[in-house]
Amino acid sequence: MSRPDPIDPRGPRFGAAVTSVLLLTVVVLDLAGASLAALLLLAALVALFAWGAFAGIRRHPWGALFKRFVRPRLAPPAETEDPRPPTFAQGVGFAVTGAGLVLALLGVDGAVWISASIAFVAAFLNAAFDFCLGCRMYALLVRARVIRAS
Repeated sequence: MSRPDPIDPRGPRFGAAVTSVLLLTVVVLDLAGASLAALLLLAALVALFAWGAFAGIRRHPWGALFKRFVRPRLAPPAETEDPRPPTFAQGVGFAVTGAGLVLALLGVDGAVWISASIAFVAAFLNAAFDFCLGCRMYALLVRARVIRAS
């Protein structure tokens, strides 16, 4: 299997920063009693995570904003990265927020702010500390697959 063209690792971090702010907004709205607004914003975030997971990190709207407005103002990246781990991380975000959305629509109390909080922690770790939980999960799964195949 060939390795896909690498990406600038600052792009997914930029996306994680934007996503962190939006997820924190969901939590605050839900806890403040603006449940419908929180639910709608969570639904939009579920759609954005799906976009990144199924279309790929290169086609994500935050990536387009980074490429158009942020990247031209930066020096070239010191290193590049494989796009598959951040794309997998988008799938993890989709699963977490999607589960919260479904549970909320089924009437489970706290589903919105709990799922948004979990996703916020992961996005914030990526944005602030360059620690991508979904990317680490991807690496572990690939390693497990390689070990299993041996």
